[in-house]
Amino acid sequence: MSNSFKHICVIGLGYIGLPTAATFAAHGVKVIGVDVNQHAVDMINQGKVHIVEPDLDALVRDVVAQGKLSAQLAPTEADAYIVAVPTPFKDDYQPDLKYIESAAKALAPFLKPGNLVILESTSPVEATEQMSAWLSEARPDLSFPQQKGEEADILVAHCPERVLPGKVLQELISNDRIIGGMTPRCSKAACDLYKIFVKGACIETNARTAEMCKLTENSFRDVNIAFANELSVICDKLDINVWELISLANRHPRVNILQPGPGVGGHCIAVDPWFIVAKTPEQARLIRTAREVNDAKPEWVIDQVKIKIADFLQANPNKTIQDVTIACYGLAFKPDIDDLRESPALEITKSLAEQGLNIFAIEPNIDTLPENVLKNVRLISLEESNIANIHVILVKHRHFENIKNNFDLNMLVDSCGLLK
Repeated sequence: MSNSFKHICVIGLGYIGLPTAATFAAHGVKVIGVDVNQHAVDMINQGKVHIVEPDLDALVRDVVAQGKLSAQLAPTEADAYIVAVPTPFKDDYQPDLKYIESAAKALAPFLKPGNLVILESTSPVEATEQMSAWLSEARPDLSFPQQKGEEADILVAHCPERVLPGKVLQELISNDRIIGGMTPRCSKAACDLYKIFVKGACIETNARTAEMCKLTENSFRDVNIAFANELSVICDKLDINVWELISLANRHPRVNILQPGPGVGGHCIAVDPWFIVAKTPEQARLIRTAREVNDAKPEWVIDQVKIKIADFLQANPNKTIQDVTIACYGLAFKPDIDDLRESPALEITKSLAEQGLNIFAIEPNIDTLPENVLKNVRLISLEESNIANIHVILVKHRHFENIKNNFDLNMLVDSCGLLK
């Protein structure tokens, strides 16, 4: 381990920050984790986790017991600081950097010459420079890369996470890392830090390129998903089975079409392309269109549910719409996780409930519904789902693999091809 990094402070203990903090701790570094959520802090200090990620609970329990990881509400002195806070967008799709700004202002008082500050949060281009500017404003007694270049007191870099939920601990170590320093010296220092545990390549570049690299990766995926989602809408119009079509098209040696779904969720693919559009609105035409296609898909799924409601009422003339019950299978943004961020499944379920329909939700990865989001929705088990009249499959959880015989397939909306 590099002698330069004996103490690290990780700000933001969510789906990226906590696994990162625990992994550093497991490799011998003393780590202080910081979060504004008192519940998360308390859970971690008890050796427990507040998020679902395979093997994370055991890792956190071990490093907390060893005294290598602890959590608190405010930063402290350290050799390096990693900022892993949310970066949402505003109602007009403009990036919202308020959490990065808050983190920068919180850690600034503890900086000393030689410290390294890394922004891990997925960010629009120039966000790292903006963070460095906020640090500089708070600490005019120190010099920063935008002022003194290679001679700066404080080193600043961007290193975007690029892990898959459900495989975070594995991919943190095995995946290549893009290291974008504001100067070559900053890149080298950040590279030294991540080499404490990263077995993949640590590839050095500049901060703007590192920021754009993460946005590019997720925009590429978004465009490909949009093609599949648009195909599903076209095929419905033409009475073609989209799942069969894609399977046949993918037999071409140079074609690999993705699977359609109810939309795109998560804090990355559903958000990051807008950062490119916000920065270069005239140039990012394809990226914007892909976002619009994927953002429109949940409403299309809702329209399919409305068709099933009409079919049910026509077949049961003694029933009214108040009698219709709908089971929504899955709320997470992707299979086999508990993460509801930017989830199209959650959006669809919420929209149906707001129309006064009787909605049941089946989500095996959570114990309670987010009451501030889902009102008048009842969380039920898979075994209870046969009480519903209409069934809407929104997430391809492994838990749902054998449900084909649970209901009338004529009253089914399969938005993700679980029963194709």
